[in-house]
Amino acid sequence: MKPQNLTDMIIDLGAVIVAVTDGRPLALVRHGPALDAAEARSVARGFDVAGDALPSGPFDASRHRTLDRGLRETVTGRIGVTLGYVEQLYTFGDSGRHPREREGGPRVISVGYLALTHEAEMSAPDNAAWRSWYDYFPWEDWRQGRPPIIDKVIAPLLRDWIKADGKAVEQRQRQDRANICFALEGASWDEEIVLERYELLYEAGLVAEARREGAAGARLPELPPLGNVMMSDHRRILATAMGRLRAKLKYRPVVFDLMPESFSLYQLQRTVEAILGAPLHKQNFRRLVENSRVVESTGEIQLQQRGRPAALFRFRREVLRERLAAGVRISSPR
Repeated sequence: MKPQNLTDMIIDLGAVIVAVTDGRPLALVRHGPALDAAEARSVARGFDVAGDALPSGPFDASRHRTLDRGLRETVTGRIGVTLGYVEQLYTFGDSGRHPREREGGPRVISVGYLALTHEAEMSAPDNAAWRSWYDYFPWEDWRQGRPPIIDKVIAPLLRDWIKADGKAVEQRQRQDRANICFALEGASWDEEIVLERYELLYEAGLVAEARREGAAGARLPELPPLGNVMMSDHRRILATAMGRLRAKLKYRPVVFDLMPESFSLYQLQRTVEAILGAPLHKQNFRRLVENSRVVESTGEIQLQQRGRPAALFRFRREVLRERLAAGVRISSPR
């Protein structure tokens, strides 16, 4: 079999476009997208499941000087959302990952991006919708405490998967991974390893997308749904973006690309909590933010329906020149 050359491949540019509103971290998706011919055939043959998809489009080397420009022109041009912060996440190129290739078409290489936008710019076209990313990863939201789905659903299913391997060494390795990923047997929760958690569930055959690899065979229809399904490996791309953003806001001020020009510290805390999926101590958070000098007072106040008026702040852009690590310092209870 001769190696594939570039003419046998398609480069697809996809974006995880994130906004936060009313304490909800939202991703823009093509909701219940119409399947193209290759996708429909793959779903009909049982190799894929239909679901939401991230905004994406092909890279045109004749028109796009860079991948970043291609992303903005191809994806954001279609959906009409103004992007602020944009960074490349990862290149997803495993053989057989895309329905088009599985149905005899060319290899598809997807370049994933993380893009942030303000909630004031959250208009969405008719063929797209804003969905909470916790709809796809319900075990990631710890703001109201440990999610019940972990102990009631995920842990028992993982125990069955662990026992299915007859070798003691492999069982121990599986158990260690489960403990680390889902904070079992006294382990601490690590909010940044979103992808590792999804990959573990995928390998165990516990998410519907695993069907294309035959990881769980006929068991899949009998299993409870673990989050909303996405086409191809778009849930893997979304998990990558969530982990990257959770890590990055601790050392770079990317959270302010999700904030309006002026905001209260309460609004800022709710946005950080929404991204992390974790509650923060109010006084500690405010002290850390004020001491880090990443915000400054606007001198204005915001009237509240209940309670005292809230002082308004803005992001101090000078902090980017003052020091490299200029994120929002966080101390979340666990």
